[in-house]
Amino acid sequence: MKIVSRQPSETGPARIGALSVLPVFFDLSVKRVVVAGGSEAAAWKAELLAAAGACVDLYATELSDEMSRLLAHGTAITHHSRGWDHSCLPGAAIALADAKDDDEAAAFEGAARAAGVPCNVIDRPAYCHFQFGSIVNRSPVVIGVSTSGAAPILGQAVRRRIETLLPPSLAAWADFARRVREHVVRRLSPGAQRRRFWEGFVDRAFGPAPGSQEAAAVIASIEARSQSGARGKVTFVGAGPGDAELLTIKAVRALQSADVILFDDLVSDEVLELARREAKRILVGKRAGRANCKQHEINEMMVSLARAGRNVVRLKSGDPMIFGRAGEEIEELDRAGLAYDVVPGITAGIALSAALGVSLTHRDHAKSVRFVTGHSRHGGLPEDIDWISIADTSATTIFYMGGRTACEISSRLRSLGMLAQTPVVIAANIGRATQSVTHTTLGGLPDAAAELRYGQAVLIGIGSVFRQAAEAGGTKNKKFAPRCDAEIPAQERLRLFA
Repeated sequence: MKIVSRQPSETGPARIGALSVLPVFFDLSVKRVVVAGGSEAAAWKAELLAAAGACVDLYATELSDEMSRLLAHGTAITHHSRGWDHSCLPGAAIALADAKDDDEAAAFEGAARAAGVPCNVIDRPAYCHFQFGSIVNRSPVVIGVSTSGAAPILGQAVRRRIETLLPPSLAAWADFARRVREHVVRRLSPGAQRRRFWEGFVDRAFGPAPGSQEAAAVIASIEARSQSGARGKVTFVGAGPGDAELLTIKAVRALQSADVILFDDLVSDEVLELARREAKRILVGKRAGRANCKQHEINEMMVSLARAGRNVVRLKSGDPMIFGRAGEEIEELDRAGLAYDVVPGITAGIALSAALGVSLTHRDHAKSVRFVTGHSRHGGLPEDIDWISIADTSATTIFYMGGRTACEISSRLRSLGMLAQTPVVIAANIGRATQSVTHTTLGGLPDAAAELRYGQAVLIGIGSVFRQAAEAGGTKNKKFAPRCDAEIPAQERLRLFA
């Protein structure tokens, strides 16, 4: 079997691209900081600095209601009822001001520079030595997001997206990690043992936080696995129809922790770009009409890698449990006594429904929906399915991999009484930049399918639920534009997952 890998794209030889700013984190615990101004904006910054453990010296003759409330709460802020001057700054770790105009801003920046103190002047970037970004607080995990002042609203939107990815319990796990680090260094050998420990730790870190009673048991369990040189595991991950933004959060986490990714041919580059950069990517796709991996070869590779202690992701287009042969691969893992998980994905039939805005089980048109394979194990139309039931007009039917058998599908269903005028859609590359959806009828299916390019991933949807979409689309054989932001690389759109 020839091993084919698809490595992550690279923009150049440099490992780190140009940075507009350098993200750093100040340790302000019990350090003196200066805040000049009693405005509402200054109050927010003063509260942030106090939350970071700083001892805040506030210089202001007038206080906003927000600043007064902050002082009343007894935070570590000392109010000096006078304006700032040069004598305030020496010895401060950082300084911040809400200046009334550019003259005051320039004076404050000059005084801070002379005193060797980094400063920030609120809403006046020309006088700032550093900026405050949007913050995701899972202390001791702290994430800062900056757009270098270009688009603060965008920074806030990114922060909100990250907030949804990181459960509040992550704070407890991070604190837990800090407390057990010395224990790990003392008990486990450097290299593989420690790495297995922290991988096991991270597997739990996005779940519920351990209670005080459970902590010792968690450590003992992970430690035992680390010392035993335990086998790896396989995670079956649904890559969805192609658009990386349709991945689940759990799928992204699995890709980020993989040592090896065995991926199908239909998995998009967008999805692979979200994997851990160090992960080995191996193409094991099976496509009709060309050389490919045999199923037993995939099974053997998967078992061999897991036995070697690797964290294997078996990445399948759509959902791994729908026409993805996951059942056969799971049986092989069970025989080998290897652990596995399954992360579902959006199957192509559901992606087609979303792309058209069509309910596959609309109560006025369909009582059920069926996903049916369009070809048999040996090629051609499958004979071991109930074709009489498939011809039932009270259901919606989605044929997967039916491009090469479209003519036979049309002929068989018409011979069983399904009308030639029955609405049909043919979808090619659904969920990708090259997505197209063609409206036709059961009678027109053979001619419409003949226009498809060889090698496309094809779905055929049959049923009255598609009539309204065809009428809304205008002319027959209407091609629908893709609904994903294909022009923006996945690594840029979804870098926050990495």
